Formats: sequence, C-alpha cells, structure tokens
Amino acid sequence: MSDHLSQKELESCLWGAATLLRGLIDASDYKQYIFPLLFFKRLSDVWDEDYREAFEESQDEGYAAATANDRFTIPEGAHWKDARDASRDVGRALLNAYQAIEAVNPQRLQGVFGNAAWTDKAQMPDETLKNLIEHFSKHTLSLANVPEDELGNGYEYLIKKFADDSGHTAQEFYTNRTLVHLMAQMLEPKAGENIYDPTCGTGGRRWTPEVRQAGKQVFPIC
Repeated sequence: MSDHLSQKELESCLWGAATLLRGLIDASDYKQYIFPLLFFKRLSDVWDEDYREAFEESQDEGYAAATANDRFTIPEGAHWKDARDASRDVGRALLNAYQAIEAVNPQRLQGVFGNAAWTDKAQMPDETLKNLIEHFSKHTLSLANVPEDELGNGYEYLIKKFADDSGHTAQEFYTNRTLVHLMAQMLEPKAGENIYDPTCGTGGRRWTPEVRQAGKQVFPIC
C-alpha cells in the first residue's frame, strides 16, 4: 500500500536529517553525508518495491530478485537494512555497502556516493550515524511514495537550505528556474524529440517527460 509523502513532509524529513549534524561538521559539508544516505535509502527502497511487485506476480524469489536487479543491482549484504543492523563501526558498514554497490553498477553509479570520511569516528561517531539511519528509516522512499520529480524537488530544496545555512549562494549548484523555462521556450521541443542535457542535475521539471533525456543525473533512479 502506498504511503505517499507530501512535498512538505519530504522536505521536513530531509532537513531533519541535516539538523542531526549540527555542531559536528560545517554546514557546507552536510551534503557529503546527507545525499549519499538519501540515495542509499532510495536505492534500497526502490529495489524492495521492484522485488515485491515481481514476487507478487510470480511467487518466485529468484525471478523477483533478478527483476529488482534489472534497475540497479544491490549485492548481498549491501542493502540499507544491512547497514541499519550494524551495531558498531557503522561508518565502515555504510562505506562497504557503497563500495559494493558501485562495484557492481560501474557504468551508472561509479563515484555516486562521494568520498566523505565515513570511518572517522571523531568526526562522525557511531551514535550520530545510527541516528541518521533511524531518521531516514521512518519513511519508505519508493517510487510510489515519492515520485521522481518530487524527490528531485526535495534534492534542490536541500541544496538551497545547505547554502543558506552555510552563508553561501546556491546558484553554483543548480540553474535558476526562470532560466530553465526560458531554455525550454527557446528550444521548443516536440513530442518524440530528445534533448541532451549533460548538466540536468536531478532532471526534475526542466523538460517534459516526453522529451527529457538525462546526460548525467545526480539521482539516476529519479
């Protein structure tokens, strides 16, 4: 059953995760930890969603797992629930999961989790990471609950909040909406045409679904 999150609920959840890092790291570094966790949770929840739908159709666990892996492969031991079950060395558990996922999805996910200091307990103790994991675990970030564009909007919301909180401008991270609409009006894309946009970010709302073709996405499953 779908438990759809409103945009306001999603944004509240995302910013709530960031507030758990206050006092530990600089606000400009929040994104190094929040975005990988957000993507990891999304990836795992979408995998579960695909698995569940395929299993309900076939009652075959092997078929369901293969179907779920068609989108992105999650190796055994590298699912969100595995990191959540870690009682110690949580940063190492997360890092191992990230590396395993990137290794089996090299064409699409190489480097997507960044290079934050997950195993530095002085900066990011187990308790903080456990709190972050439990915070994200409150909601299921499946496609049914959080459609692609809505998650993309949430991502852009976080970028702006991070910039505001650190006293910087968000303009270096994403294109102003006014310019986005102007670009679309100038190109006048027609149904059936493709637009190559190598800096589309999340791809949210820039192009209509019929003509959107992402060159590089921050969230490839969005």
